[in-house]
Amino acid sequence: MKQKHFKYINTLFVVIPMTLIMAFVGLMRNYGFGEDWFLKFLKAWSVMLPVAYASAFLIIPSARKFAEKMVLQK
Repeated sequence: MKQKHFKYINTLFVVIPMTLIMAFVGLMRNYGFGEDWFLKFLKAWSVMLPVAYASAFLIIPSARKFAEKMVLQK
């Protein structure tokens, strides 16, 4: 695999389980195990995944810079 694709795949492997967990917890907290809970779960997750994936590329560089500044100050 080319190194330029690594960050995209790595981010995807972080975002997928996080969004699965978040969609499940949010759904269970708000609706519980109703009749169509799985369909609601898939709908919520299908919206969360692209939003979280795109957001990760905006947040990760800023978070990395902020963390480097905090570590270098000490």
